[in-house]
Amino acid sequence: MAVLILNTDDTALHTVSLQHAIGMLVRKVAVVEAAHPELVFGSFPQPEVLRLVRYVKTTFLYSRVPGWTKRGVLKRDRHTCGYCGERAATVDHILPISRGGRNTWTNTVAACHGCNARKANHTPSEAGMPLRQKPFAPSRSQLMVPERLTEERAA
Repeated sequence: MAVLILNTDDTALHTVSLQHAIGMLVRKVAVVEAAHPELVFGSFPQPEVLRLVRYVKTTFLYSRVPGWTKRGVLKRDRHTCGYCGERAATVDHILPISRGGRNTWTNTVAACHGCNARKANHTPSEAGMPLRQKPFAPSRSQLMVPERLTEERAA
């Protein structure tokens, strides 16, 4: 289970293991912001979110992510198909690689297997499959927040 670490200004920094989170509580570098209501880990409530006691400078978080990855694209798009909105398990190239497309944040989108196969070696306009959102290069902080927590906060 991953525990989200927040800075003192509510900025999401990263996630850590439950054991690491308990170590942070023992060292008193963080406090529990949200915990599982019924579970206990030793003498601590099982944390889901910790807040640091001291501010950590985070300018590095807002720089662009250095490298493109398929997993990063799926996380950026919240595993939602860019064409139909269903659950996505793969990545589609807007301009196919065979036609000069590259592995970049702005040329890839999460896609379900059906839409990926239907679009095949075409551009979205050629296939008659408009994108639901324009792809973008996310910041580090956008990729660090666990999907489960971003959905809860949006509700």
